[in-house]
Amino acid sequence: MWGAGLARSALSADYQRIVQVLADRGRLGQGPLTCQEMAGCFGLDPVPAKIEALRSKAKRLTARGWLAEPVPGRFTLAKAVAGQGAGS
Repeated sequence: MWGAGLARSALSADYQRIVQVLADRGRLGQGPLTCQEMAGCFGLDPVPAKIEALRSKAKRLTARGWLAEPVPGRFTLAKAVAGQGAGS
């Protein structure tokens, strides 16, 4: 679970990559990403198995307070995480 002061390094590498790409988008003033768009960012083939694996991870990060899902299927950093620089 995310908590104030918890560093991104507490996450596994796959989760860190998701948080990092969303943090980068936030710094650039860009909006939320779909899992298909995330797959493209990671150089993965946009096949259902890869997209569903990313969706599962993004949903777990959302449940644990790291991400927000402002629109179904679109993910961004949770406000608290973004406000502290994603714990870098």
